[in-house]
Amino acid sequence: MALNDSTLPVPSTRSLPLAFASGAAVGALGGMIGLGGAEFRLPLLIGLFGFAALSAVIVNKAMSLVVVLVALPARLAAVPLAELTAHWTVAVNLLAGSLLGAWAGASWAVRMRTATLYKVLAALMVLMAAALVLTHTTALGSLALPGAALAVTGVAAGFGIGVVAATMGVAGGELLIPAIVLLYGVDVKAAGSLSLVVSLPTMLVAFARYSRDGSFAVLGANVRFTLIMVAGSIAGALLGGLLLGVIPDLVLVPVLAAILLISAVKMARHA
Repeated sequence: MALNDSTLPVPSTRSLPLAFASGAAVGALGGMIGLGGAEFRLPLLIGLFGFAALSAVIVNKAMSLVVVLVALPARLAAVPLAELTAHWTVAVNLLAGSLLGAWAGASWAVRMRTATLYKVLAALMVLMAAALVLTHTTALGSLALPGAALAVTGVAAGFGIGVVAATMGVAGGELLIPAIVLLYGVDVKAAGSLSLVVSLPTMLVAFARYSRDGSFAVLGANVRFTLIMVAGSIAGALLGGLLLGVIPDLVLVPVLAAILLISAVKMARHA
């Protein structure tokens, strides 16, 4: 049994419209920058809907998994499958680390005390804010590492990303995309699709690990809430995709980074 607070809040019917609206807002924010937005959803689950840290991570992971399953076919339509299969070694290299990282991250999360997990989540939000700014304000180039060094670095990067994604309940695209561009020199569009290919099995491993913990029951207690917020997230993501480029990145990215930093401060104080 985890050391975390095992309280399983069941949102009231009145909160369901708010769940859809907040999911839509998160999806729209993510869609405008080409990401799922799960890192913005996590503080809402804790601060607005009252989930304990581990419960929020598990619910966020379930939502992220559904969003990735919906997004993957759309990405495959935008980027030909032949183009992705040309980079199959990239996916295998990262998965060699991310699958292990996902299991390790989920294992650490369920064993952490609640106060510690809040602090870890706060630190990871700062990391996500930094990655967001770096990815959208800097022209990323390839590090051009030699074969053996690239393989080792890819596994290490995959492991770290797997840990972060499992601990926060996110898909990890915010970190996977820049890693794929920097390490392997893949263009950003193809890197976005490759990140989903890596994310899906990585998330399934983390999900499997969480399912072995007593706190996993939070999903059974909040099925309707989860589905409604997922529906809002998908609707918002579609809207955000249509609004892509309407707000310049030089305006949008600092605002989103600031939201993450403010959320990190509140998360740390929540501990």
